[in-house]
Order: sequence, then C-alpha cells, then structure tokens
Amino acid sequence: MDVTVAGSQKGLMLPPGLSFNAVSKKALAAAKSAGLPKSYWDWTPMLSANQAGFFPYTPATNLLFGLRESLQMLCEEGLDHVFARHERLAEATRRAVRAWSLEILCADPEEYSNSLTAVLMPRGHNADQLRNLILEHFNLSLGNGLGKLQGRVFRIGHLGDFNDLMLAGTLCGIEMGLSLAEVPFSKGGVAAALEYLEQCRNSKSST
Repeated sequence: MDVTVAGSQKGLMLPPGLSFNAVSKKALAAAKSAGLPKSYWDWTPMLSANQAGFFPYTPATNLLFGLRESLQMLCEEGLDHVFARHERLAEATRRAVRAWSLEILCADPEEYSNSLTAVLMPRGHNADQLRNLILEHFNLSLGNGLGKLQGRVFRIGHLGDFNDLMLAGTLCGIEMGLSLAEVPFSKGGVAAALEYLEQCRNSKSST
C-alpha cells in the first residue's frame, strides 16, 4: 500500500519512498533458500530488529511522521467522504477534458480512474513539451506518459490532499498551457468543471 499520488504533484499526502510489505512464511522460506545476491529483499535483519521495535538501517523518520499525519487526515475526513471527494474531482476533470475536445485515454467509461486522468494529445503535438511549458510558466507539474505512451499523454492527478479550489487551479493552468502551446482545443474546460462542482454542492445542500 502506497499513500503517494502521481499526476499533478500538488496533492501529495506523503512523498514517495514508503510502503507496506506483507511477507508470508512461504516467501520467507523461499528467500532463505534463494541463491541470488540480495540486500534490500533480505528479510532476516528487518525481522530481527523489528522484534525489539527497531529498524536495522537508517529509519525514514520523516516519512513515518508523515504517514501518521496522513492516516490521521484520512480518519478525520472519513473514508466514505474521501472516496466521494475523489469521485467528484475525477468527474469534474473528465468534464473539463471533454469540453476541451480532447480524448481521455481510457476507452471504457466503466474503467475510469478516480485517482488520475490521462489525456491524449492531438496528433502532431508532444505531451512532454506541453508539460515542460506548463511547469516553466505556471509552476504546475503534470504526470508524464509511460512506455509507449511517452510523449502522447499527460496525466492529471486528483487524489490525496486535494480539493475543489486546487483542481480549479490545476485545470486553469492546463487550459492556459494548451493555449500557449498552440494545441488545438476548445476553451471552456475550467467552466465545465466548475459547473459540475457547483451542481454537486447544490445537490448536497438540498439533501
């Protein structure tokens, strides 16, 4: 389990570098008999030190404090509210992309992610160039395409410590970047997202 996020790097709850591992007895036995050189995946010193409540190497103290705070934030908001917020921000983002007349990478709406939205660039335009331009001019970091999608998509993250205002700023930076990069698109994505968020607020206040 990793509580970091990718995409727009403004909503990080915890910097990368910390995760939870569950190791079965079968895996421990396999590790003992494995002939390959190993250090990071050698569980023996980790388990020995953990019995006394310690870590065998230099502990990532700052990340552990950050993890405690992140978990406390999640518990204070409540997981149901966290999931609902992610769903709301994700749908607002997708409405912005559609209003821009750009294509969401995911072909099946049933499989849309509430963590991030990958946006396909029009033919002849490079996503990494757009990302660099947006970072340089607006100090907004967007996720890149991986593997065969490198240069073809940029990713908008909308999870973690992220709210309506932060999403609006992110989408505004992207819309300004698209215009500055002379990428063919239809304006109005930010307005479409804000309209949806307003509908959600009105619906919630009426219940």
